[in-house]
Amino acid sequence: MSSRPQSQRDPSVREDDSVRSYVEKLAITLTEIGLQRTAARVFAALTVSQSGRMTAGELAEALSISPAAVSGAVRYLEQVGMVARERLPGERRDHYRLYDDLWYASFLKRDRMLTMWRDATADGIDAVGADTPAGRRLAEMADFLDFLVTEIPALFDRWHEERASRTKA
Repeated sequence: MSSRPQSQRDPSVREDDSVRSYVEKLAITLTEIGLQRTAARVFAALTVSQSGRMTAGELAEALSISPAAVSGAVRYLEQVGMVARERLPGERRDHYRLYDDLWYASFLKRDRMLTMWRDATADGIDAVGADTPAGRRLAEMADFLDFLVTEIPALFDRWHEERASRTKA
């Protein structure tokens, strides 16, 4: 239970054992697929908050971690496009929130990274020689990355159509 008076707590954050257990379970899953541990816990905590928005202090308290750990985690999550930092009018503290269209924003950023990776890979083909084993490996990688760069926008379009049809039903 929180040590802050009820009037100072975010009413959107449930503090029961099942929610805390779920946050840890989701964080473990996200860690297993490659997210940093503390960043995974911060992301999970934001996901279960009703508002999708918390301050660094609220995150530190909810997760029993230091403010420095929260700072590093949100910096990482901002870099990979999973959270945004904002300051509400009249507030002195930053709030961290999930994007409204989180998956689209996150994967759009990854799409840009894939383009950069593809381009850097293609540059390497000339450096090592296209007819060498390394050149063929890099060419295969560049082809695959080019495929992803081409297909991901089409997947985004299909997702938005699917989501729109679900909300109409």
